[in-house]
Amino acid sequence: MFAGVRAPLFLLTALLWLIASVLLGLYLWIAKEIGLPSVPHLRVIHAHSALVGGVAQMIFGGLLTFLPPLLMVPDPKKSRIFQYLLLNAGAAGMMIGFGTGNLPVVGFSGMAVGLAFLSLIIDALGMAQKSLSRPGLHLWFYGLAVVALLVGIGLGEMVAFGSFERERISLGRLAHLHLNLIGFVTLTIVGTMHAMFPTVTHAKLHSDRLAIAAFVVLPLGVAGLIAGFLLAAPWVQIAAGIVLLAGTGTYGVNMLRTWLGADTRTSLPVLHLLCGTAWLVLTAIVGILLAWNDRTEPPYYPIGTAHLLGYSHMALVGFILQTIMGALSHLLPVILTLTRIKSQKKRRPYLDALTSIVERGKWLQLTAFNLGTAGMMWWALSAGLFGLRSVATASALWVTAGLLIVSLGMFAGKVAMLVAKQPEE
Repeated sequence: MFAGVRAPLFLLTALLWLIASVLLGLYLWIAKEIGLPSVPHLRVIHAHSALVGGVAQMIFGGLLTFLPPLLMVPDPKKSRIFQYLLLNAGAAGMMIGFGTGNLPVVGFSGMAVGLAFLSLIIDALGMAQKSLSRPGLHLWFYGLAVVALLVGIGLGEMVAFGSFERERISLGRLAHLHLNLIGFVTLTIVGTMHAMFPTVTHAKLHSDRLAIAAFVVLPLGVAGLIAGFLLAAPWVQIAAGIVLLAGTGTYGVNMLRTWLGADTRTSLPVLHLLCGTAWLVLTAIVGILLAWNDRTEPPYYPIGTAHLLGYSHMALVGFILQTIMGALSHLLPVILTLTRIKSQKKRRPYLDALTSIVERGKWLQLTAFNLGTAGMMWWALSAGLFGLRSVATASALWVTAGLLIVSLGMFAGKVAMLVAKQPEE
């Protein structure tokens, strides 16, 4: 049993965490609208179950898949039971700690997650020593992303164990959140997309120079943004946001030009990945506008909780979750084919059958997901203009929730069908 703890199990377990988090998020959203009593700490449990149990574990499994071919070394094929237990016990411990209001438990659980990624770095360095090729730019980029994660976890530990002064706790939390979301998740996705998107589209990357520019500019923007938070300096945050926009814009143009030159433009994985890129660029633009709005006291335009929820979910749902959906829609058929069929000659029919499952109802899934993400912005604006209990705001919530449930339900159903679909004898 433990011998089978490898990359696919991380990916599928992460998907379960994400589904649970999405359901919890929908409950919180609907409960807020219809006036159900709020349960303490559920919002922070929702966020950390998605980001730690879901996204971080998804990236961990992805790195296990991509590192050997990038380093041109054989896959060690060893069991990852220790890291699997660390990640999932750490994520579960964080949920328990937040649920009981016990921050030290949260802190120790975060250490377990950090230890899992530290062990991955040690494994990667061991593979790099055996590699006959020079580590490419992707690997340095992944290294920066994992360093950002470890520093972000360190800031989270400082918050959990009370190392920040009371008036600076919110700044520490902002730095912790953005280091994990932008420094780790976004850098990892951007680095992976430069290799994966050309593979999915069956096209050559449009420009290596644009890729190098993105790899240089994005980490600088992340460093500037974290400095702006810790120094409580809005102008530094705005300047860093402009640098981040330059990096994400460069990345977005490269992906768009690659897509325009591709033969495979309308497969579901390609379209999800492309739409996720667009949401990332839009999030960077809105982030600059929010920082500009906050430069004075009081802000020029009052920003409430609904606005911040709408903005954050542009990144969490529109970019991160959609990119994960696109990546899994491409990777799962390939991984299942490679693991279930040993004969290369017999793989093509099975891969085609799995791909046909992925492509079913693609326009409905894609349209419902992106309209649902946009609907969250509509709900936030309506709440600010007309109030949380207005007919317009309630309509936005139910329409948006319905669209997201349809799209995510279709995706979850396809994953179940892919796993259940066995090769014909």
